[in-house]
Formats: sequence, structure tokens, C-alpha cells
Amino acid sequence: MMPEDKGQIERRSKTRFPIHRDLRYKLLEDDLVIESGMGETIDMASGGMAFQIEHPLKVGAFVELSISWPVLLDDTCAMRLIIFGRIIRASGNRSACCVDKYEFRTQARMLPPVVAGRNDSMLQRFAGSVRKESMKAAGL
Repeated sequence: MMPEDKGQIERRSKTRFPIHRDLRYKLLEDDLVIESGMGETIDMASGGMAFQIEHPLKVGAFVELSISWPVLLDDTCAMRLIIFGRIIRASGNRSACCVDKYEFRTQARMLPPVVAGRNDSMLQRFAGSVRKESMKAAGL
């Protein structure tokens, strides 16, 4: 949002780009994937992104987002942007997360079904490493 819009001053240090892409999400709580589903991105930047799903997510929860990428690898292979972060804001069907880690992966021709309640080692390892770093920084 520009400073002249509604009298508000933009506090973000990174420019957000309005990119609307399909996404899949997984939410982690107590080292278990407790929820998963689908939605759409609203905007993104290197430090965070906003997206919409059917309901708000719990602020502070660890999340993995898998986003369809608009560019093909070598003009032939579909890609997905995988983001690991934490929910920093949620209101209505819109949520925002920070981007703590990201990677690009090639995409299968058919996406597997979204399954809630199963363990996901990548998301669990990410959350565990963030928790360990937080404890180390706190001197515990």
C-alpha cells in the first residue's frame, strides 16, 4: 500500500508483488500435521506472503506452502515454490506468513491428494530447527 492510500504508511521493508497462484498448505502443531488444504496466494515478497483459504489460521503456527510456479524449468517441467514459515497475521479467510526458508521443486504431473493428520518430516524438521535455534538464543 502506498503512503497516499487511505492515509496509511507502508511499514514493510520489502515490496510485495500481487501474484495469484494456486497453493496447498500444511499446518503443524505439536510436531503433527493437524490440517491441510488448498487456497490462493494474494501477494508475495522475499520476506513474507499473504494468501487466502477457507478460514483463518492460528497465528504463530508453523506452515508449509506449496505454490504452483508460473515458469517452467527448461521450458518443459512444472515447478512448485515450497515455503516454510510461521503465520504472522490472520483475519477472515486471509492469512500472512513470514518466509523463513524456501526451495523450488519439480512438480509431478498429477498432485497427490491433500491429506490432513499425517506426519510430514520436512515441515517437522523445519519447525524443530527453529525451536532449537530459539532455545539456543534464549540460553536454554
